[in-house]
Amino acid sequence: MTFAGKVAWITGASSGIGAALARELAARGAAVVLSGRDEARLAEVAADCGESLILAFDVRDETALAEATAKAIAWKGGVDIAFANAGISQRSRALKTSMQVYRDIIEVDLLAQIAFSQGLIGHMAERGLGALGFISSIAGKVGVPMRTAYSAAKFGLAGYADALRAELSINGVSVHTIYPGSVATNVSRNALNADGTQRGRSDKAIDEGIPADVAARTMLDGIAAGEREIIVAEGMELAMGEARRTPEALFDQTAGMVAKGYMDKLEQN
Repeated sequence: MTFAGKVAWITGASSGIGAALARELAARGAAVVLSGRDEARLAEVAADCGESLILAFDVRDETALAEATAKAIAWKGGVDIAFANAGISQRSRALKTSMQVYRDIIEVDLLAQIAFSQGLIGHMAERGLGALGFISSIAGKVGVPMRTAYSAAKFGLAGYADALRAELSINGVSVHTIYPGSVATNVSRNALNADGTQRGRSDKAIDEGIPADVAARTMLDGIAAGEREIIVAEGMELAMGEARRTPEALFDQTAGMVAKGYMDKLEQN
């Protein structure tokens, strides 16, 4: 896959991995659609991206999402690549964490990203082309302490992506699940405490993590190479991710089931 001349839509594009993906996609010749809640920060990213469209909205607002989807598709006649990237992390023990924190993180990190994707898959399948990138986490491969809600959401996102990949394998749409480890962003500062308040401080591992622009290049290189799982990590986190990597044969097996009419048979029964 090449990115030149393509339209790429990124949620959570105002900072961190999302902003880095937008800039790297633009550098590779893509026109970018930037979404997030903060229009002013999106405009700062857009200033580095050449041809771009800002669609500011809260990913939890499905009415606003539907309106943004129509605008993104209409902008240049289609969306070729979409990154479900918006998310929020957590730093709290399960024993102390309120259920509202679980609800809030799962709503943003899982349900909103599914809604974003569901709004595009019909469009992509009808065109017979497209790519979806889901930003999970090493914590979506291995349960990580102090992140029970975050791990639950990111594991769920990976499961949705894997099942979706099999379904869309007959429609010319590729699905790529990305598993970052520690990337130098504000993810820790923005993480939720046990009571739902913002943490407001970073972690040493995050501060010393992979630069966001380097991570973005690795992600796009993986998509360009057709990788279905893309692990972006170093050291122990890389080892953890590789230990839980899904064998390619399993992806081939589920795609083969679809090719042989598995879904048609289930719908007929």
